[in-house]
Amino acid sequence: MNGLMDQFGEEFAELANQFKFPLENAILTFSILLLIILLSPIVLRKIRIPALIGLIISGVIIGPDGLNMVSEEVTATSGYVGMFSQFGLLYIMFMAGLELDMQDFRRYRNKSIAFGALTFFIPLLLGYPVCRYALGLNQMASLLTASMFATHTLVAYPIVSKYGISKMEAVAIAIGGTILTDTAVLIILAVISGSDNGVINANVLIHLGVTLTIFSIIMFWLVPKIARWFFSKLESEKNSHYIFVLAILFFAAFLAQAAGIEGIIGAFVAGLVLNRLIPHSSTLMNRIEFIGNSLFIPFFLISIGMVVDVRTLYTDPWAWAVAGILTSFAIFSKFLAAWLTQVLFRMKSTERQVIFGLSTAHAAATLAVIRVGYDMHLLSIDIVNGTVILILITSMTASFVTENAGKRLLIDQAKNEPLEGPALRSQHLMVAANELIGNEQLLDFSILITDKKVINPISVVSVLENDEEAETRIRRSRKHMDDFIRHFSGGEISAQAMATIDHNFSSGVARVSKELVADIVLINDNNSSLNLLKRLVGDDRDHLLDVCEKSVFFCQFNQPFTTYRTIALVCPPFAELETSFNQWMERVFRIAKELNSSIEVYATQDTFEKIDAYKTFRKFSASLKHIAIEDPEETLRLLENKQEDALLVSVFARKGSVSSFLGMDLLPQRMERQLDKMDRIFIYPAQQPIDSAFGSYDDINAGPLTAITRLSKGVGDIFRKTEDDKTDASDETDQTKHK
Repeated sequence: MNGLMDQFGEEFAELANQFKFPLENAILTFSILLLIILLSPIVLRKIRIPALIGLIISGVIIGPDGLNMVSEEVTATSGYVGMFSQFGLLYIMFMAGLELDMQDFRRYRNKSIAFGALTFFIPLLLGYPVCRYALGLNQMASLLTASMFATHTLVAYPIVSKYGISKMEAVAIAIGGTILTDTAVLIILAVISGSDNGVINANVLIHLGVTLTIFSIIMFWLVPKIARWFFSKLESEKNSHYIFVLAILFFAAFLAQAAGIEGIIGAFVAGLVLNRLIPHSSTLMNRIEFIGNSLFIPFFLISIGMVVDVRTLYTDPWAWAVAGILTSFAIFSKFLAAWLTQVLFRMKSTERQVIFGLSTAHAAATLAVIRVGYDMHLLSIDIVNGTVILILITSMTASFVTENAGKRLLIDQAKNEPLEGPALRSQHLMVAANELIGNEQLLDFSILITDKKVINPISVVSVLENDEEAETRIRRSRKHMDDFIRHFSGGEISAQAMATIDHNFSSGVARVSKELVADIVLINDNNSSLNLLKRLVGDDRDHLLDVCEKSVFFCQFNQPFTTYRTIALVCPPFAELETSFNQWMERVFRIAKELNSSIEVYATQDTFEKIDAYKTFRKFSASLKHIAIEDPEETLRLLENKQEDALLVSVFARKGSVSSFLGMDLLPQRMERQLDKMDRIFIYPAQQPIDSAFGSYDDINAGPLTAITRLSKGVGDIFRKTEDDKTDASDETDQTKHK
């Protein structure tokens, strides 16, 4: 027995020795990195740290200057972490070119060219003397750093996209200017990186001209011909399409290096070349984004933290002085360019602030320029560290300015918008329920808020788990479907019921809501206690909101509908600015109409005026009473004595939307706890989808690559080496014929 225990102890000690830092087992290291990619965004988002920063922080913790969990060998260029990091950097630059929207640039071409010229030459010409005399840099280093001032990255673009103003003139001008100024900086970068240790002479220019000519002929003439032939001849070989795209990406990076310029420029050119050949909404684009966001880019972000030495920032005061000079001038020069653009084209001050907010963040090309200077020993580590601080401050400034200016721009736009109700053809309710028992009131509620003129207005969807017993569950669900249909037949309304399988409830609801083109999803909410895992990764409500873009109504009904004398409608500030405001407002007024109830509106004055105007325009007769509030939390006190005869309808917001507010994450739980006697409906309006070119890299499983993700690219790149009511009648006729 003792011998067995001794052997067990030896085996355990040997196993424990495998976890000795730094880790030497490549498989174990790789698995831990994958766990970090999986868990760090989930854990850190609970304390409001973005997944992007979470991955970088994780790299700092496990890197050589942290716990030394991962050795320097695997983080080097020859190590697999360094290799994956390099792939991620090339991937990001490739997608930056692949996702550029040239249509908006053509539409506002002249204004974009003017802004692009201002935002390039002003920082360059004014920044050179600042770097030369204030920072004491030599001529080449001053040119490099000044060109860094000229770049900008659309870090704040997801904000304007969520607000629904991405097609406005000011935004389009900022995007066009980004294309021009970053391209110009990349040309400067190509010239300097192809120079002879920072010396540019005729031989260097001739050599660079010849190599770039050969590179351009191959990339812009030969590669498109090959790509068109490949995509047309092998249309059915979807997997081969992705492999072909990867081959073009890495071959372009190799050609760029062979031409004497940075590989990231080749990757960017590859994206431009394939831009027209890969539709942004295609399956191939989804695969490109999925692989990059799931594997290459997270490794890249972790590798950033592994090589960053934060100790120099608190041991060397000059680094902070440099950071202050760089950051101050970078913000000033971009503001000056935006102001001159406003004066030149007689734009509003709000439009100027939007342009300034979108163009003030520095990231991608900024770090590429600084890294070239650092590798060529033209720039010191103080400039590098100062640039990192510049990126963080300008990115935060860009987000703050864009959010505030975007709201004001949206308010101005909303004042002139017509108050039209949702078209009949766009109204379709989806009720998520697996069985009739316990969902009767939810089904009755769906009938209450449905316009009887809509043909086939309701679908009941049963989402079942996809496992070995999935087929058996589908067969059993047929009885429930018959129960649903019989229930709706009593209300003389048409409905359909269906069962589907998916990996989890939320993804099934999100998928089917798109397939049915539903505008609203109804969920029977419950108060089941959360276990530790759900508290860690988020409850089902959070999961559903993450994956479902539709307006979601979380409903809890315990009393008969006839007991409701009033509807307590709680709206956050700027709720009227959401793109789906009319959609959910229509349903709330239908509740009041069917139940003959009055509506007490707890909202700001602007929101109430919009609700009152909508009521007048749509000719609803519900009585409105306004209780002015500035913070939705005030309703907890105001509604304490109205719990017996009122239906609580509280409107919330998706994260990052125009009407999101501080404390929004905790307010639903507080309402459930303090207003526990009230039946309730929690409404989360539909989220304006982010354009594919600048999707939000908020979570590790997020869809499209974002402008925020490009921020990570730059940081790692430095350190890597050291519908209309008029058509309703015709639509109804068509649907009747189809039926």
